[in-house]
Amino acid sequence: MQRVCVFCGANNGTQPVFQQKARALGEVLAKEGLGVVYGGAKVGLMGAVADAALSHGGEVIGVIPEALMKKELAHEGLAALHVVKSMHERKAMMADLADGFIALPGGFGTMDETFEIVTWSQLGFHKKPCAVLDVEDYYEHLKKFIENMIDNGFAKPGHADLLLHGDEPLALLKQMRDFEWQPVKKWTDQDIR
Repeated sequence: MQRVCVFCGANNGTQPVFQQKARALGEVLAKEGLGVVYGGAKVGLMGAVADAALSHGGEVIGVIPEALMKKELAHEGLAALHVVKSMHERKAMMADLADGFIALPGGFGTMDETFEIVTWSQLGFHKKPCAVLDVEDYYEHLKKFIENMIDNGFAKPGHADLLLHGDEPLALLKQMRDFEWQPVKKWTDQDIR
C-alpha cells in the first residue's frame, strides 16, 4: 500500500474521542509513509485526519465536488485538491488513487462511500483492503447488521471478511497489509433461476 483513502464525517461527532482517533489515524498514516486520500474538507473528522497527516510530513490528497467546495470548506494546504463535478466522480477518483480504505465514524456519506467500496470488492472490481476504525464501538451495530444480512441469505459468510475491523490505527494497518482478497461466489445456479 502506498495510499489509504479515509472515509469520515465533515462533522466532529458528539465525543472528543472521535476527533482524537481521526488525528491518531492521520499521524500513523504519515509516520508509516502512507499517503492519505480523503474528501478534501478542512472541517470535522476530515480536517482532523488531514491536519494530523500534514503536520507529520504526510502526503494528503483531497477530492471534493464543486457543490461542496463552500459547504465543506475545502482544505487549502494539501499536496493536491481535485475538484470534481459529482459525488460519483469523487468516489471513483478516491478509489483509483488509493490502495486501501478506512472508514472512521461518520454519517450517511461515510456509509455510502464505505458500502460502495465494499460492494466493489465483493464483485471483484478491486482487491484492495477495506476497513473500519471502530471508535467507541461506533461500528458494533454494523457488524451485527452484516451478520443479519448473512443469516437472512442476502450475503455469503465470506463477504463479512471483506470489511476488516479494528480499534487501533497501527493494528488495523497490519490487518490491511496482511489482507488477501478471496473470491466468494455471490450467485449460485439456484439464485438466478
